[in-house]
Amino acid sequence: MTGFEDRPENRYGPGSGAVPAVSTAEVRELLTVAVDVAQAAAAHVRARRPQVFGGPGRGYPAGGVEAVRAKSTPTDPVTVVDTEAEDLVRSMLARLRPDDAVLGEEAGGGAARPGTVRWVVDPIDGTVNFLYGIPAYAVSLAAQVDGRSVAGAVVDVAGRRLYTATAGGGAHVTDDDGTVAPLQVTGVSDPAVALVATGFGYERSRRVRQGRVIAELLPQVRDIRRIGAGALDLCMVAAGQVDAHFEHGLSPWDWAAGALIAGEAGAVVHVPGPDSTSGEGAVTLAAAPGVAAALRRILEQAGGLDPIPAD
Repeated sequence: MTGFEDRPENRYGPGSGAVPAVSTAEVRELLTVAVDVAQAAAAHVRARRPQVFGGPGRGYPAGGVEAVRAKSTPTDPVTVVDTEAEDLVRSMLARLRPDDAVLGEEAGGGAARPGTVRWVVDPIDGTVNFLYGIPAYAVSLAAQVDGRSVAGAVVDVAGRRLYTATAGGGAHVTDDDGTVAPLQVTGVSDPAVALVATGFGYERSRRVRQGRVIAELLPQVRDIRRIGAGALDLCMVAAGQVDAHFEHGLSPWDWAAGALIAGEAGAVVHVPGPDSTSGEGAVTLAAAPGVAAALRRILEQAGGLDPIPAD
């Protein structure tokens, strides 16, 4: 299957292989840092949105246009709040974990030395939703060792939910009232009744090919959902709100925390290599184990396991 990196180091979930040699105490410390930093960044994003865009539910057409610029294409935006939130994350990590490396969506970063920690941050996953006031955007932060996530936190900013996981320690969700519950994927076993989440790239030629894959997939599943935030899609797999998620072109900051959370909730997860970039177009796939193999076959037949690069 060309382009589908089916190697143990690129899997999470049941039968995913060895966990990096990190002590339980260090993993707990890393999770504490991830939660504290991600929550602080989420609070900043939550407070800044009405300041920049003029009130609840108002998107950038109503104001704040000067706070938005394009990245890879005119439809791929970044806001001043993305940059502020990543700066906040980097500042806190520099104080709390000064020897660790950081990779962020906005400011980049490099690989860590073998056996050391690299933090992977998406300051606002779902920036288009954030722009338009659609309540589906998140702060995602993961600690990785040797390219594999060992602790992660995803904060649903508008929903005020915190999703967390540690390697080998399970996945949990904390509601705004402080209630903590374990996460568990669905027990669905028939792909015909599977609800599948996906996402689309910003470049036109990639979207054309993604549309063809969806056309092949849609008649064979219950339905498709397009939320617009890959990290939240992965958390929704973990929470049993969808049965699977697949998407081409995700970067490490999109999946680093969410893949761990989904895998620790029981999903079968395949991610690109740890240093893959969105331009290579590899697929990220997470599915409840009862439909994982069947969905993989369907996607293979539709060309959905092949890379879909941005031309």
